[in-house]
Amino acid sequence: MVVGRLRRPHGLKGECAVFPLTDAPEEVYAVGRSLWVTNLAGEVVAGPLVVGRSRPFHREWLVAFEGHPDRSAVEGWNDHLLAALADTLRPPGEGEVYLHELAGFAVEGLDGQPLGVVTAVDEVPTGLILEVQGRKREFMLPFRKEFVRRVDREARRLVVEVPDGLVD
Repeated sequence: MVVGRLRRPHGLKGECAVFPLTDAPEEVYAVGRSLWVTNLAGEVVAGPLVVGRSRPFHREWLVAFEGHPDRSAVEGWNDHLLAALADTLRPPGEGEVYLHELAGFAVEGLDGQPLGVVTAVDEVPTGLILEVQGRKREFMLPFRKEFVRRVDREARRLVVEVPDGLVD
């Protein structure tokens, strides 16, 4: 599971600036945690790497790995991703879901009527958009609290309130 984007080396002692792609970076980048460096195709480039030290730094985190004592050891990882084994991460809480799990979720209205199935999740400048294959056509639904009222991860179901005319 991707948990961060490696930005650039920071300083001379092997630290990397990491943009967190998790809501719990203090847990994910904790000392002793094993992480992997992957490219955009999901192929492992390096790892497992053990976090030697980490700390918040502005909107990013500075992370150093055991056995990588200087800048030259981490320089080739610019714009790669950091990943962790999903079973080592805290599972989503009540009403939460990993974005990659949303494809295939059933979508139903507040009245219980089936509206379709999520076929994709797209990131746009204003947030996340769900592509939903409905009975007659595909429609786009913002993944926001005012539209997605309930997330049932176990049943793989979203209960939504759609704006008038979106589905018809």
